[in-house]
Amino acid sequence: MRHGKVAKKLGRSKAHREQLLSSLVSNLILRSRIRTTLPKARQTRRDAEKIVTLARKGTLASRRLAAARLRSPEAVAILFDQVVPAFKDRTGGFTRITKLGQRRGDGAEMAVLEWVDVVVQQPAEEKAGISKA
Repeated sequence: MRHGKVAKKLGRSKAHREQLLSSLVSNLILRSRIRTTLPKARQTRRDAEKIVTLARKGTLASRRLAAARLRSPEAVAILFDQVVPAFKDRTGGFTRITKLGQRRGDGAEMAVLEWVDVVVQQPAEEKAGISKA
């Protein structure tokens, strides 16, 4: 029985769902805004709020836990260097979901998930459209 379970399954296995949400949170940190379906945005919001609350402690243990959950050294660095300092006076509500309407192909409800106060500084190469590939 699913008593007390809040997280949606999103039609995926546990491992796939964990990877998906980790990727979405990492991309939110790296790009400061992501466009996805509404159920994914709502679950990603929960995970992003928890990771920011964890990172606000600023300890080595919290950095290691964030690295384990995000699986991206770049995202961890940006989280601790840019995102957390922007939220030092805020106790919660770090993200915002804006509904976009339905996707044309399958009618899925789309949304934008973004930080409330943060503008992540992107490298000059990404601003110019130059890829690292």
